Amino acid sequence: MSRITERFALLREQGRKALIPYITAGDPKPQVTVPLMHALVAAGADILELGVPFSDPMADGPVIQKACERALAEGTSLLDVLAMVAEFRRDDQETPVILMGYLNPIEILGYQNFAQQAAVHGVDGLLTVDMPPEEAAPLVVACEEQGLDRIFLLAPTSSPKRIEQICALGSGFIYYVSLKGVTGASTLDVDDVSLHVANIRRHTSMPVGVGFGIRDAPSAAQIASIADAVVVGSALVKRIEQYQDSPEAIPEEVSALLRTMREAIDAAKNI
Repeated sequence: MSRITERFALLREQGRKALIPYITAGDPKPQVTVPLMHALVAAGADILELGVPFSDPMADGPVIQKACERALAEGTSLLDVLAMVAEFRRDDQETPVILMGYLNPIEILGYQNFAQQAAVHGVDGLLTVDMPPEEAAPLVVACEEQGLDRIFLLAPTSSPKRIEQICALGSGFIYYVSLKGVTGASTLDVDDVSLHVANIRRHTSMPVGVGFGIRDAPSAAQIASIADAVVVGSALVKRIEQYQDSPEAIPEEVSALLRTMREAIDAAKNI
């Protein structure tokens, strides 16, 4: 059983929902990332989603695009991100870590080499936003061989066939994108999200996480009432941007925002 599956099983026993924060590795400085990861866990994160900076993050809105630019300006590479996970693992062997990014850096490294390196450094899962399921088999096999979960995105526009494909290929959990468009966009329609999550659950017993559009404690609590996991990214990255000139303050400031979401999710208890 993977660390991700174990974490969801534990949360289910406790009657709690997973809180999954996203940050871009190396933003605004590489030395901030690992202390921030630990601070997020202390603030209530159940799983960490670590973005691999990329020069053309087409699925991301302006906030995360700027974060990628800042990280790349500091020279942050995929190998650097793996080293950050290894550093995090020196003190935390329990919290699952997912890498989220784009295919190009992984292709350069090679699927098997990447999967081996990721497993050795303590990565638990991978989400590549620009890999369609029809082309995913080689990377899926490489990840399976190393015990890495393969996390795929589903959207409001996903067809029944696409939902079946993703549920067959994926492991760990299903990531439902609650909005059309890029990260950080628009306003949540909770009733619509609820209908789509229910439809996904008809195809799989895997947990369903929801991301995009969750920007504060009330929206986090709303999503927690209908999903197994709440994924929050742009709101946290925006807070990082606000403190980019005072990087030493970032772990405390960003974790404080996450803590409000953790408290709201736990207080709602709409499970």
